[in-house]
Amino acid sequence: MNKIDEVLEILRKRERESESPKNVLLWVLAIVGAVAAVAGIAYAVYRIVTPDYLEDFEDDFDDDFDDYFEDEDEEK
Repeated sequence: MNKIDEVLEILRKRERESESPKNVLLWVLAIVGAVAAVAGIAYAVYRIVTPDYLEDFEDDFDDDFDDYFEDEDEEK
């Protein structure tokens, strides 16, 4: 019986060793996923909260652009 117990103990050690890297990999992927999720949520909140300055610039640019061509039409 002693030999069988030794063999079983060796098999249990191998099983624990083989599970360890899988467990570590799972934790690393879980942490990376959590960080990515938090970063995505933070970016989405930032995009919603930040005012759109480009919209104001485009309005001003369109007004100046139209004025420029109206001046040329008046000169002719």
